[in-house]
Amino acid sequence: MRLAFKIALRFLTSSKGQTALIAIGIAVGISVQIFIGSLIEGLQVSLLDATIGSASQITVNPEEKNTPIDDLQDIENWLTETYDEITAITPTLTQGGFLKIGDNTEQVVFRGFDLNKANEIYKFDAAITEGTYTLKENEVILGVDLAKNNNLKIGETYDIITPEGTISALKIVGFFDLKVASINQSWIIGSIDLARDIFDFSSSQGTAIELQISEPFDADLLTEEMTLTSTQKDVKFDNWKVQNEQLLSGLNGQSTSSLMIQVFVVISVVLGIASVLAITVLQKSRQLGILKAMGLNDRTSSFVFLFQGIILGILGGILGIIFGLGLLWSFTKFALNPDGTPVVPIFVNYGFIGLSGLIAVAASTLASIIPAQKSKKLSPIEVIKNG
Repeated sequence: MRLAFKIALRFLTSSKGQTALIAIGIAVGISVQIFIGSLIEGLQVSLLDATIGSASQITVNPEEKNTPIDDLQDIENWLTETYDEITAITPTLTQGGFLKIGDNTEQVVFRGFDLNKANEIYKFDAAITEGTYTLKENEVILGVDLAKNNNLKIGETYDIITPEGTISALKIVGFFDLKVASINQSWIIGSIDLARDIFDFSSSQGTAIELQISEPFDADLLTEEMTLTSTQKDVKFDNWKVQNEQLLSGLNGQSTSSLMIQVFVVISVVLGIASVLAITVLQKSRQLGILKAMGLNDRTSSFVFLFQGIILGILGGILGIIFGLGLLWSFTKFALNPDGTPVVPIFVNYGFIGLSGLIAVAASTLASIIPAQKSKKLSPIEVIKNG
């Protein structure tokens, strides 16, 4: 084994140009694999964060539409005690109404939250553009577009009218921007206790429980389990996958296309290495013939080319990782939005990068099997006789 390794190293160093060319070829393939894989993963992470990163991933809704959920706190307690996967949970009360602005009224959606809990989902502390989300009594925050379109100011008080005709006064203490136009144009957010007072709900009632989980892609499995184990028969469990089927289909399509590209890149690397090493067998056949005549056995001669494949794979893998990280860095510096942020945020998965390096070694080793087998068949007498 040691002799085979030394001969392989000698063959590689005696043809430095050829060795460098093969290593660079491997590196280019692996760098493309790293770049494409990281780009697609970054795009998916970005899309998921924009879509469900600050939204409910599983929602407990009433079985019968437009009816309240009773015993809201009991259901919340059961969920938090039963499922460790839950990372954030908040009871909500959502109702439509009309905001009276002078002689006009604006149709709005009033959302009552336990704001400390809801902040873990909606990130109000980061979404506030003016004022505060720390609310007292009749205080609320509004979407920036709702405020802008109606020239509403912080500190002013307006009436909200329920569908039943009840009128309640609301004091504006802040504006938020949740990056969704429909939300910014219609939402008024207050405490869940204020919502209960306005819309005449009892202290134990609400319209939903919203939660986020540690693995968003497991939301469908978790909702099935919740449905089976729940003792509350007047509620149902919905998840973001059902509500975002087109997004999920797009993400799956991206993953499949990325995988196909990476597979074909690896195949091209394997074929390239195999062809070059096969030529190397011919180039080094005279030396191999002499070595075999001196006592080098077939097994050792085959290991010469296997070691060459492993060495080339290691060199190519290291260079490929360096090139790939360089491509990712360049992309974040030159492909920019007008505000200077990257067009697609790059998500660096070190596990994937390490796997790509291992794939380089495995592909190179696999490619060396054919020339290794070919070297075993060389007859030292024929090679030396025919030159």
